Amino acid sequence: MPTLEQRDSRRLTGPNLQTSVAGAVLDVHIAGVDGDAVIARWKVHARDALDAVGWKDQRTAVRTFPGGASLVLTVPIDALYAATEVNEWAWAATCADFGGASPSPLEVVAPRLQATIAAERNPAMLALREAARAHGVAFLWDDDQVSVGMGVGSLTWPTHVLPAPSAVDWNGIHDVRVALVTGSNGKTTTVRLLAAMIAQDGQVAGCSNTDGLYVGRDRIDAGDWSGPGGARAILRDRRVEVAVLETARGGLLRRGLMVERADAALLTNVASDHLGEFGVTTVDDIARAKLVIAHAVRASGVLVANADDPVVMRRARDVEVAAHVWFGMTDTMPDDDAAFVADGRFAFRTCGVTEDYGAVADAPITFGGAAQFNTSNILGAIPVARAIGVSSAAIRAAIHHFASTPDANPGRGHLFDLGGVRVFLDFAHNPHGMRAVGEMVQAMPAKRRLVVIGQAGDRSDDDIRDLVRAAITFAPHRVIIKEMRTYLRGRPEGEVAAIIADELDKLGVAEESVARVDDELGALREALAWAREGDLIVLPIHAARDAVIHKVQALQSRGWRPGAAIG
Repeated sequence: MPTLEQRDSRRLTGPNLQTSVAGAVLDVHIAGVDGDAVIARWKVHARDALDAVGWKDQRTAVRTFPGGASLVLTVPIDALYAATEVNEWAWAATCADFGGASPSPLEVVAPRLQATIAAERNPAMLALREAARAHGVAFLWDDDQVSVGMGVGSLTWPTHVLPAPSAVDWNGIHDVRVALVTGSNGKTTTVRLLAAMIAQDGQVAGCSNTDGLYVGRDRIDAGDWSGPGGARAILRDRRVEVAVLETARGGLLRRGLMVERADAALLTNVASDHLGEFGVTTVDDIARAKLVIAHAVRASGVLVANADDPVVMRRARDVEVAAHVWFGMTDTMPDDDAAFVADGRFAFRTCGVTEDYGAVADAPITFGGAAQFNTSNILGAIPVARAIGVSSAAIRAAIHHFASTPDANPGRGHLFDLGGVRVFLDFAHNPHGMRAVGEMVQAMPAKRRLVVIGQAGDRSDDDIRDLVRAAITFAPHRVIIKEMRTYLRGRPEGEVAAIIADELDKLGVAEESVARVDDELGALREALAWAREGDLIVLPIHAARDAVIHKVQALQSRGWRPGAAIG
């Protein structure tokens, strides 16, 4: 029997993996039947539905993946909710063709859909968008607010109380420089580094990332703001002179790209993480999803991409943008414009001229050059900073002052010394990130090493096992498995920990070398109780980041030494 299921129906508010415009998407599961035949029938019903509601100029788009497809209708931005209903009817009619229940006939449902479209429509918003385009400035919208321009040059109104374009004083409205940062790892550190470069140049940076919303040194809201809502909030803040926006995979797949224009877009790397969500099943799919950011690159802008990542390089070279700029650990770039390491120093070449940005070992976040992942983050940041108008002097100053402290870069790459025991805290949350940390750890002398392993429940069993394999590449003498109760994400408590323990056993890690704890603070206590002078502890922090950092700082301030009470 055929299996046709609707998995998700949502709005796409901007360019996305299927189209360069807004639309409505259905993620569907298809099994036991020819998928091409199903999609062909959906296209017929979708076309009929679009024509029936008066959207003859709109089109369909499809992305297939193992076991299903994403079915998209391009539609006006002021009728996206109604568009999801149009798409759902087309899918229901398709299912009926293969033995499912029949929906109401189109001649019956069309008047209702037209009424829903009419109720949602906002002609004033569309008029303001056209006026913004005519004046060459950005247009941002959501359910609550509409804005034109960006940052210090923006104006914002409630979505349903909009002025006529003729009533707007366009003279003071303008855009600010914008950079988008995406990738599987390194996004947040790179955003914070770029903010430091902007600050060194005497400008106010507005940043959205997984840790919150920042204007200058002020955090105006906490939480994960790496999606479209965070970007709009920063771009509407009239204090912002330059914007740096972390752009996560989830937001791109759920809603599409949140901005129309950017001066630079950066792809740090891609890795096997979150596979299976929204029909993204391979690392190549992840690269394609993240490269949606290229839609926003201005005619004068640049796409900055990691030449050391073969998937990134292959996919990024296929993207049509005004200019590609590459970065990598060596000068083996496909084009002239590139950032790389030469003789142990950061270098950037453009138009045949190479600039020096100082010694890699002198940049605090590289830990003397041991943290190659942060060397890569700096290399990616240099061309982005130049593209958003930061001076070379400011870039150099930031590189050599920005440190991975809990204040400057919370949760990323903190190295503490507790009475001769070094404790490394980091956000490493996937195999790619853990291997990068492992490369750094192997470069650090230590009598013994301990690693803490935990994972969120929304990763596959294979991804969890791959994380374990990555974590033991630096041959830890002890392993602590941490439970992550706030990240169970559908799994029963203890299931992820059991998978980790099983993989450790398969890899030959002695049972007496493994401990299990209930949370990250428990992992810290267990690790310190085991540690002796000269040991190194690697503790990824996720659920209790601030609590763990504060505990380590408190122990350091009181002069804790191995064997003393931990409290």
